[in-house]
Amino acid sequence: MRIAHGRVTMMGSESVPVGIDPTKPSISRVYDALLGGKDFYDSDQRVVDHLIETMPQVDVLAKINRAILGRGVRYLAGEAGLKQYLDLGAGLPTMENTHQVAQSFHPDARVVYVDNDPIVLAHGRALLEQDKSTRVVTADLRQPDKVLGHPDVQKLIDFSEPVAVLLVGMLHHLHDDENPEAVVDGYLDAVPPGSHVFITHFLNEGPEAGPVEKSFLEFLGTGRFRTREEILRLFRGLELVEPGLVYLPEWRPDRIVRDKLTLAERLMVGGIARK
Repeated sequence: MRIAHGRVTMMGSESVPVGIDPTKPSISRVYDALLGGKDFYDSDQRVVDHLIETMPQVDVLAKINRAILGRGVRYLAGEAGLKQYLDLGAGLPTMENTHQVAQSFHPDARVVYVDNDPIVLAHGRALLEQDKSTRVVTADLRQPDKVLGHPDVQKLIDFSEPVAVLLVGMLHHLHDDENPEAVVDGYLDAVPPGSHVFITHFLNEGPEAGPVEKSFLEFLGTGRFRTREEILRLFRGLELVEPGLVYLPEWRPDRIVRDKLTLAERLMVGGIARK
């Protein structure tokens, strides 16, 4: 896959695993395309092409979101000392995955990836077949009871010990009537004090967000941009760790952050909070 002249183009032949409809775009595959992956189909490419027409730097936005995943997990594993991770809406495996970062701090760290796209399971199993501390589960994060009750989750995660709940770039794909606040509560009610939640989300702040949100909703069917106040409600009852809810490049950066952020750098915010 390459990005050239503002277009994302799939290279090579397409193979379709059983249970996947390549005519319908997938959040995980669109994200994979934006990150420079290769596991996507024409329907996903069309979505990316439309997004790029609205915002040429949308692939940069995806990479910024991916970068904060690594920084966030380094905090959770290092400073917070967490050894259990529930990565919800994990997407396709790529560079610096959650289990790789967490296990670089704690070789015995346990990670369960959850996604509703069967292609994630197909690729994840192949990648992780030798890693007994990591599992990939096909489930819908909007159903916390089913996710938490899944045999692989029950086998790997000890809910008497702190858990990191990751919802990185996911809750904006839930519509208001799907009640993202209740989804977050469903997971946090199941984990003990000392657990953390890690959320990144599209931000509705300024006129530039409107056309991008419209493009996501029209061509992907999801992508709700919420206000800072709405996103803060997802953390209600929890203690936000420093620096709080901020633009993604400003969350514990590993490089100098420019005073004037680009549009791509201002379209998402993120934070980690402790129960």
